[in-house]
Amino acid sequence: MFPKFVGPARVAPEVLQVNLGYRCNQRCTHCHVNASPEREEMMSGELIPKLLDVLDLYRIKVLDITGGAPELHPHFKSLAEQARSKEVEVIDRCNLTILFENEQKELANFLANNKITIVASLPCYSQENVDKQRGEGVFEKSIRALNILNGLGYGKRDTGLTLNLVYNPVGMSLPPEQKELEEQYRNQLRNSYRIEFSNLITITNMPIQRFSNELKRNGNYNEYMNLLIRKYNPNNLEHLMCRNIISVDWQGKLYDCDFNQQLGIGVKTGPRNIDELLHHKTDFEGNQIAFGSHCYGCTAGSGSSCSGSLL
Repeated sequence: MFPKFVGPARVAPEVLQVNLGYRCNQRCTHCHVNASPEREEMMSGELIPKLLDVLDLYRIKVLDITGGAPELHPHFKSLAEQARSKEVEVIDRCNLTILFENEQKELANFLANNKITIVASLPCYSQENVDKQRGEGVFEKSIRALNILNGLGYGKRDTGLTLNLVYNPVGMSLPPEQKELEEQYRNQLRNSYRIEFSNLITITNMPIQRFSNELKRNGNYNEYMNLLIRKYNPNNLEHLMCRNIISVDWQGKLYDCDFNQQLGIGVKTGPRNIDELLHHKTDFEGNQIAFGSHCYGCTAGSGSSCSGSLL
């Protein structure tokens, strides 16, 4: 048994994070949602307008769209366009290789034309490490995709087109200091591939789903959990993303964060699904959060969230 995790309560929501489904064109070893090309779960078209209603009702100014590969959802573009028309920042959590899939040839132009923030997976600037984690040939495609996005102005100053890269460790370790690693990324990608980007986001590998299964298969689960617990930093608590985020799964159920969503840990207090969220206006301030031992992953070291390190 691991020590019980105790954390703070909620504050008013600032981000609506939506998982449109688990279908993806990749099958990464660390994927905490077990996404793959074979997954069929997908949010219904009836739920999409309700997401826009939530933005209005709660005056939320950030829509964070994830998956799987969220761009594979047939209503991805309409959702993003309508949210942008409300002056909401739209974040697309993009795996980069999706730009080369069938029916996605205009995706890069669509993202740029709508000034959608791209948070792109690139777990290393080394081809060997990326292909080991994400699949053979992924690094080469990712570099090509970044070149395309740079050509449209992404990652360049004064264009209003934000391109953030995501790093996560290949194995059982915590991410290094974010700013220091960002400089390494910037120098390597600029010198080797003439690639520019806005910011680097470092994310700890969470001990759930596919990564958890790999740890257990190799007999390393307890060792990794003990690392997270040893590196627990209470200074991260007030910055936890679960405090100000509403996480919605493809069925419209609500969670405190994307990780709880994948573990099936529903909210402790407040609305349980998108209909209740709309029909019963909720303050959220002071609501309890459902914590578990996996939460040590967000509080270890410099902390981890969908926006990078917490400190």
